[in-house]
Amino acid sequence: MNRTASFWESAWVAWDSLQSSKLRSFLTLLGIILATTTLIAVMSIIHGMDIYIANNVSSLGADGFRVVRMAFLGNFDPKKFLEFQKKNPQLSVDEYEFLRTHVTLVKAIGLQAQRQVKVVAGNESLDGVDLDGVTADFGVLNNVDITNGRFLIEAEDRRRVAVAVLGADIRKRFFPDVDPVGKTVKVDGRPFTVIGVAKPKGSVFGQSLDNFVIVPSGIYFQIYGSRSGISYLAKAQSREVMEQAQDEARMLLRAYRHLRPGQDDTFAVISSDAIVSAWDRLTGAIAATAVAVVSVFMVVGGVVIMNIMLAVVSERTREIGIRKSVGARRQDILNQFLVESSMLAGSGGVIGVVLSWTVAMLVRKLTPVPMDVPVSAVVIGVSLSMTVGLFFGIYPAQRASKLDPIEALRAEN
Repeated sequence: MNRTASFWESAWVAWDSLQSSKLRSFLTLLGIILATTTLIAVMSIIHGMDIYIANNVSSLGADGFRVVRMAFLGNFDPKKFLEFQKKNPQLSVDEYEFLRTHVTLVKAIGLQAQRQVKVVAGNESLDGVDLDGVTADFGVLNNVDITNGRFLIEAEDRRRVAVAVLGADIRKRFFPDVDPVGKTVKVDGRPFTVIGVAKPKGSVFGQSLDNFVIVPSGIYFQIYGSRSGISYLAKAQSREVMEQAQDEARMLLRAYRHLRPGQDDTFAVISSDAIVSAWDRLTGAIAATAVAVVSVFMVVGGVVIMNIMLAVVSERTREIGIRKSVGARRQDILNQFLVESSMLAGSGGVIGVVLSWTVAMLVRKLTPVPMDVPVSAVVIGVSLSMTVGLFFGIYPAQRASKLDPIEALRAEN
């Protein structure tokens, strides 16, 4: 009970000291505030992007993978890009058919071809729309949810029927107040009947994920040909056979292209796990840089706190002498100054939390960066700042606790 009372007494004295010199306390805390704000801001960006990656980029799911002409997961290498451009041929419809009829470890496989087009409906037009020519399994393979109407079916793909599924941005632009199902849109001047509208996915870094039109691959190839822009999507029979399914697809495609043992693949197989792993490597590098910056700020802030606390000890020498003369123990004096330095640094941590939270809210509303402040970042930020205050307050506190009461009483204020 005495220890508890002593702690609260020390806390009250520390708080009164902070209140009596607000400007000095604030200037002392600048390093801690900057460190905490930087730490939480970086963690918020990483956390927000982690959520985005989980919900959108890795839309193939834990058991899905994609075969593409070339892929860069990590640092982009212009030299390798030019090399891949020369040696990696475009994926073809014939290769897709070969894979589709020979794979045994996937429960679904589909095809996607992409290009940008101009879409017109009535008197409105929109350039730069992503057109996806897909097979009927694409909706399941790429987690496309339909809010109005339905997704295309295999018969429409096989018969090359001119039907389309609209992204949320296209629906909002051309049919804001009416159900677009049954209406007509023109894609590069050719009419398509709308059969469905996809659920909104949002945007990332200003790039909308809903600015698209999906049509059957049959009509797409009839109009634009099948020479470029093709990729394959597949889902393994289960998460456990994911790697075997990718290896099977790789082996079949290598066999179709007559690649000898030892020759590099002339295509790339990527999965959601690969995307997430690449992102984890990137965020790891960002986090390491942030830790280095935060460490510098924290050390600077800690040194400033130590100097200020030494000045406080000098200012209160007579007070310390009076407290010791009426029975205060060395431990009581030590606790008082440790609590004060911890509260001082902790206050900086709290200010940093409020500042970083405000920044995160403004960035999320005014920019496309998906910042999200995790509770763990707040806890780490405040705890770290208090720990720094405690560590750098040890020397001033020990110096105060070792003062001789008689010498301290002789000191002048």
